[in-house]
Amino acid sequence: MNTQEKLNLIREVGEEIISEEDLQTILETKKNPIAYDGFEPSGAPHIAQGILRAINVNKMTKAGFKFKMLVADWHGWANNKMGGDLEKIQKVGKYLVEIWKACGMDLKNVEFIWASDLVKDPEYWKNVMQVSRNSTLKRIIRCGQIMGRKEGEVMQSSQILYPCMQAADIFYLKADVCQLGMDQRKVNVLAREVGPKLGYGKPVIVSHHMLMGLGQPANTEGQSAADKAIDMKMSKSKPDSAIFMTDSEKDIQRKINKAYCPEKQVEENPIMEYNKYIVFEKFESIKVERPEKFGGNLEIKSYEELVEVYTKGDLHPMDLKNTTAKYINKLIEPVRLHFETNAEAKKLKEEVDGFEVTR
Repeated sequence: MNTQEKLNLIREVGEEIISEEDLQTILETKKNPIAYDGFEPSGAPHIAQGILRAINVNKMTKAGFKFKMLVADWHGWANNKMGGDLEKIQKVGKYLVEIWKACGMDLKNVEFIWASDLVKDPEYWKNVMQVSRNSTLKRIIRCGQIMGRKEGEVMQSSQILYPCMQAADIFYLKADVCQLGMDQRKVNVLAREVGPKLGYGKPVIVSHHMLMGLGQPANTEGQSAADKAIDMKMSKSKPDSAIFMTDSEKDIQRKINKAYCPEKQVEENPIMEYNKYIVFEKFESIKVERPEKFGGNLEIKSYEELVEVYTKGDLHPMDLKNTTAKYINKLIEPVRLHFETNAEAKKLKEEVDGFEVTR
């Protein structure tokens, strides 16, 4: 794969890339550059965290990256996840790793690293201190959106520490690329700005799209891309807004049936998003099954074809929903099976299911 082919593949991941010129330099000068993502263990993962994350990671590793996935247990602790119970947060972290094992992530090129190991090293805390010293309090508070919070919601002093730790993670892990969601943009930009001051380079930012929740989107006119991503994304605190990685076939069908899906409309339509970012990434074509009186069965061979058919009104929203539910269930089925047949994974799931999710 040449540099241009690698760039094209990474463009499929990045809704925004800062900057493509820097990314091209990395691809041309490093055989196996390092991409980083950190995930906060905060309850049962939905398909954006499971299947979509695996799709994006696999594209990055196909482009030659080695992926460092930080299990951000201490960050979740600072953010009061799982009621601030570190042991529960760590159980959820192990649960997430099991999810990725079962949904096709390229684990031979992924290294899982725990924040609880990083914090044992004084050098790590030097990085945290240096980031803090080179940032204003106002700037760090603005980064509160990386925790799924707006400025006024950042309340505990531990949450002020969080962005400084996340920027320090990037430097400590020697990441060439930060490959996280659009909601993490502000802290990644912070890392690019303070990196040279601390003797590090500027990490490239590859921000992936945030999958919409299933409900009707709120009015986000005038918001920044990052704030919009937070308001529109799936939420664990609203279970019917998301498909979770171990949902039953019945639950998947129920949630998708009641989802927002305006006729002929593609933009801000969560069911079309599921097809664009997940279904057509995993299946070469989909088959819509419907009675002859409603047009009969229909095979659709690309997302572009789906857009054409749907915007013309040749595909009813309910037929689209039924088809989408069928293919999403096919992707989740191996994960459900893993947690049903693997004794250790099953026990872990039962524990996590009993935890109260806190925001």
